[in-house]
Amino acid sequence: MNNNKLSNISTITKLKNQNIINDQLLVCINNLKLEDLIAIKLELASKNINNRLYGFDIWRRTSYIVRDSLLKYTLSVAKSKKDAARFLGITYAEYMKHLKNYNTRDYFNND
Repeated sequence: MNNNKLSNISTITKLKNQNIINDQLLVCINNLKLEDLIAIKLELASKNINNRLYGFDIWRRTSYIVRDSLLKYTLSVAKSKKDAARFLGITYAEYMKHLKNYNTRDYFNND
């Protein structure tokens, strides 16, 4: 992913290939609001630990989680990294810095 062109990058495809999700689950997810999906994920993650997220400061970490998600999304839908940066309203240099800082490139390279 060193060049600017993007192709065949998809979080959905990656998770399907790992048998983590299927088409039926995607239909269910599609019917949920993003806020509900996040709330469900948090509830599931904390259910077996008395609703404590491992000392995780969820309020302060939310922006990191959302930005990581946005970077993965833009790699999936944009035609190029420059296009992805424009989509997010940041410069190409900022975008590349964030990809490195969030290890987003490694996410798609480690299949």
